[in-house]
Amino acid sequence: MKKFSEKVYEVVKKIPKGKVLTYKEVAKRAGNPNASRAIGNILHKNHNPEIPCHRVIRSDGNLGRYNKGAEKKREILRKEGWLYKPLK
Repeated sequence: MKKFSEKVYEVVKKIPKGKVLTYKEVAKRAGNPNASRAIGNILHKNHNPEIPCHRVIRSDGNLGRYNKGAEKKREILRKEGWLYKPLK
């Protein structure tokens, strides 16, 4: 049986460049729809460049945290073609 973190990494690996999923969407796809906070904790510990954790954002449309800093997350997403539009 796979660990939950492995399921999360599998889901996140499938997010294409220029696209994002919310923490909640990742939790659902990994099999535990109530684990949004756990997703954040798992991804914050990720340092594998093959797992694009910068492509996971908050449900309110804001970027959320990133282990290399929010500005770096914004920069990477912009380079990948995703247009960040924060809520006011």
